[in-house]
Amino acid sequence: MTQLRQLLVEELQGLLDAESQLTEALPEMANAARHPKLKEAFEIHLTQTEEHVRRLREIFEALGETPAAQPCKAMTGLVAEGTEMIQRGNSKEPLAADLALIAAAQKVEHYEISAYGTARGLARQLGEMRCARLLSHTLGEEETTDFLLTAISDPLIQQLSLEDAGGDVNLETVNVESSERRTAARTTKGKKQERVAS
Repeated sequence: MTQLRQLLVEELQGLLDAESQLTEALPEMANAARHPKLKEAFEIHLTQTEEHVRRLREIFEALGETPAAQPCKAMTGLVAEGTEMIQRGNSKEPLAADLALIAAAQKVEHYEISAYGTARGLARQLGEMRCARLLSHTLGEEETTDFLLTAISDPLIQQLSLEDAGGDVNLETVNVESSERRTAARTTKGKKQERVAS
């Protein structure tokens, strides 16, 4: 086995362990989440993570290697941090607790994005294009999850900032109303442009 191929196999072994650890951690994070969208995001990502494990096994098979996990210390540390956030969350307000969970989850996503990107680069260099495609698919799902977590956190951060400042605004209502105003403004602008064009 070449050094490059050995490196790819080792990366995949670490990812297999990382994803396996995550399948155990995500149900706990979903149970700890207070916001329904965050709970749902964790539940969806658990299903994806189970698919990531299956996909990694398929990659090992395509390489003619036995799927064998090697301990991933990075994920062990990240999962431990997530567990700590869950425990601390019991004494925090719901918004702050959920934001701490999101922070821990995004650290996991950023680690996985990096690891899958590295593995995909190695697979491409070795000409293992089927493996590279499978890794790209997982990488895309990890990036989407990170984006979703950011989208969930943004209004929570704004709401918590308002609460800290003594404000009492429901951001979900504000977002809906401002979105409706923007849509109405675009419609009016479009009609004006149609009249000018004709």
